[in-house]
Amino acid sequence: MTSDRHLYGLALHTSSPQLGLALANFSSDSRYQTWDLGRELSAQLHLLLAEFIGPQTWTDLAFIAVATGPGSFTGTRMGVVTARTLAQQLDIALFPVSSLAAIARSHREAAEVTIAIQMPAQRGQLFTAIYEVNAQEVTPLLPDRVRAPEIWQQTLDHWETPYQLIVAPADHGASVFSVLELAHLDWQLGIRPSWQDALPFYGQHPVKTDPAT
Repeated sequence: MTSDRHLYGLALHTSSPQLGLALANFSSDSRYQTWDLGRELSAQLHLLLAEFIGPQTWTDLAFIAVATGPGSFTGTRMGVVTARTLAQQLDIALFPVSSLAAIARSHREAAEVTIAIQMPAQRGQLFTAIYEVNAQEVTPLLPDRVRAPEIWQQTLDHWETPYQLIVAPADHGASVFSVLELAHLDWQLGIRPSWQDALPFYGQHPVKTDPAT
C-alpha cells in the first residue's frame, strides 16, 4: 500500500481572473503556476489542468483543495464544480478553502499575527475578513463578508488588538499554494471532507461586469 507521503494534493484557485494551480506531495515535490486568463478561464481551465498535473496522474492524488471565494462569480463556480467532479470520480477528499483565508496564509510570518484583509467587490463594496495566522492554522476572527467601505473602516478603527492590513489585488490566483497548505494541515489531522461539502461563497449576487464571465 502506498504511504501518504508519496501521494499528492492538488489545489485549484479560480475565484479571480488569474488561474492558480498547485501540486505537492509535501515531501520532495511541489510546484504551482498561475495564468492571467480573464474571460478565457472557462475555455482554458480543463486543458491547463490536464497539462499541469503531468507527469503525475489522477490516481496519484490523495486529496483536492479548491478556493471557494469570495471573488468572481463565474470563476469561483467553475473551479468548485471542477473540483467536486474530480473528487467524486476519484473518491477522494475535497477541502473547501476561503480565498481570503488563503491570502492571509500567504502573508504569515514566523510569529502569530492578526491579518485584516480587504479585496475589491462589485458596486463599490469590499470583501473583508480578519484572521489570526500562525504556522499551524488560520483562524477566522471576523468571518468573510461583503461590507461597505465605511463600515469596514469603523470595524478596523474599533478593533482592540494590533493587526496587519492586507489590501488584496483583484487577481490573487498566486495564493493557490496557500490553499493547498491549509488543506494539507487538515489532512494531517485526519479530516476527510466529502466533495458534497464544497460550496462556493460568492459574497454578492452576480452582475454583468463579472470579469470572468
